[in-house]
Amino acid sequence: MSIYEIAADISEGLARAACAGEVDGKVEDLRTVIDKDCELNIVTANDEAGLRVIRHTASHILAEAVKRLFPNAKVTIGPAIDEGFYYDFDAEPFSREDLDKLEAEMKKIIKEGHKIERFTLPRAEAIRLMEEKGEPYKVELIQDLPEDAEISFYDQGGFVDLCAGPHLMSTKSVKAFKLISSSMAYWRGDSNKAQLQRIYGTAFQKKEDLTAYLDHLEDIKRRDHNKLGREMELFATVDVIGQGLPLLLPKGTKMVMKLQRWIEDIEEKEWGYVRTKTPLMAKSDLYKISGHWDHYQEGMFVLGDEEKDKEVFALRPMTCPFQYYCYKNTQHSYRDLPIRYGETSTLFRNEDSGEMHGLTRVRQFTISEGHLIVRPDQMVEEFKGCLALAQHCLQTLGLEEDVTYHLSKWDPENSEKYIGEPEVWEETEQHIRDVLNELNIPFVEDVGEAAFYGPKVDINAKNVYGKEDTMITIQWDALLAEQFDMYFIDQNGDKVRPYIIHRTSIGCYERTLAWLIEKYAGKFPTWLCPEQVRVLPISEKYADYAEKVRKELAKNGVDVTVDNRSEKIGFKIREARLDKLPYMLVVGQQEEEDGTVSVRSRFAGDEGVKPLDDFIDQICKEIRTKEIRKEVQVEEQK
Repeated sequence: MSIYEIAADISEGLARAACAGEVDGKVEDLRTVIDKDCELNIVTANDEAGLRVIRHTASHILAEAVKRLFPNAKVTIGPAIDEGFYYDFDAEPFSREDLDKLEAEMKKIIKEGHKIERFTLPRAEAIRLMEEKGEPYKVELIQDLPEDAEISFYDQGGFVDLCAGPHLMSTKSVKAFKLISSSMAYWRGDSNKAQLQRIYGTAFQKKEDLTAYLDHLEDIKRRDHNKLGREMELFATVDVIGQGLPLLLPKGTKMVMKLQRWIEDIEEKEWGYVRTKTPLMAKSDLYKISGHWDHYQEGMFVLGDEEKDKEVFALRPMTCPFQYYCYKNTQHSYRDLPIRYGETSTLFRNEDSGEMHGLTRVRQFTISEGHLIVRPDQMVEEFKGCLALAQHCLQTLGLEEDVTYHLSKWDPENSEKYIGEPEVWEETEQHIRDVLNELNIPFVEDVGEAAFYGPKVDINAKNVYGKEDTMITIQWDALLAEQFDMYFIDQNGDKVRPYIIHRTSIGCYERTLAWLIEKYAGKFPTWLCPEQVRVLPISEKYADYAEKVRKELAKNGVDVTVDNRSEKIGFKIREARLDKLPYMLVVGQQEEEDGTVSVRSRFAGDEGVKPLDDFIDQICKEIRTKEIRKEVQVEEQK
């Protein structure tokens, strides 16, 4: 019996809901015949695997619609993906109007309700069928299949596509779908091959699920830092400056300055760091000692040619070797350690053009970098301290619930990528594992993600599109001190190699700014806002009092402006709300006479009239404590 027949034998309702079967743990098409004992699970749209079958079927319906409306288009591949599906075509670019027409055609195909039937062909016949249909990409796919591969096709009312499946039993089983967007792609992901047009879509079993997902997409668009950050004039990019080299505009610069001053202050005053300031470039000799020249040169900006020039320089991709020489400048005893160096470091990395995006992946960036030189017996406690500092920063910014922890390990199968002996790697990885377990920090282990000189903890977060980036890194290094001949004098007067911790407390400032934009949809905690208060005089008569209010707030360290335009107060309030300001202070005759301000906030709407001194005390405390006030949805008075 087929899986579908078994489902129908159990109940008609189950057969209607069935999308596929899981046979001994492997997802199989409903048409698969069961002819031996097995463990069978009927998969429905409530299962992730079932949802993927719906989406895969929707991608074939899309392909048929494209062939109907654009007969000259050539089909390539159309898989289901986590958020929906896509299909790539060799065709002219598709507009939004084209997508709307394709949606309408897909609805016709679904309404026609064609049975979807699976069949197989020998290799020669399969190639001939696709050649007759004028589908060269399908021919190439068949030719690349192993000699013993089963070559299967699906026919939905005359439209035949090469596919391994699984698929639903009929086109009418696709209930709710939407074409989202189109973009350019390369055949087989190779930029040297044909340019294709990719159409993205999604599909669900229920219309309400589709509606919820589309609402989610609108929220993503609303939060996307690459769009919102430009709209809020936080940053910009310019073609003649270059990709991956964003300009931080005054507002964005002010936010980064606040983050930077905060980090530098707490590192120095609360966590025992000393500051360094080191060059932005160095001779290749330095990177040869560290191993970066051999292991990371393709990611560096090299200035010069070793075959032609007496000296070759490179912009620094990291600060560690520079700070090692700060340490080596003076002889240290065991009593001096640990020494914690911190630096606000501008770094340069030659990222691939296809990887760069907004502020999250750039070619020049600034990082809260630090290196701890410690005795081996201090290593575990200092590593815990680095984790505690990172967690403190995350909690202060309200980001602690958005991260995952990863133990990034070496790959013993590719040991040539690393320095050091296997036993050193196994030992240091176990130390980190023990620390994370002791601190009850859930983590996953990633093979091959370590730096070439040591394992690390990566603290990762996802952007609004679900892509995961590393935000904070803490690395355990038991190897580079040897290469740089670093030592301290122990109790017996002997020279001993220290250990090194490479770490960031908040990571890359540009990437953190992007994270904050998306987390708060531009409505930042008050202490981070580039403009914290805007004073709104009701008319020009109260401009002098508005200026007096501004000066008092500015004197107390508040970022404040005055809107002196000849506009109605309602218009000024609406604009301030659109600018996502935390506070607006409306002032008129009564406020001037009483020395008060009428407070409107992003958090609670109309907060009433308050003495100016009371408001200053309130906002200064909010800024000082870095409070994250929750927004309360209120209906604005007209």
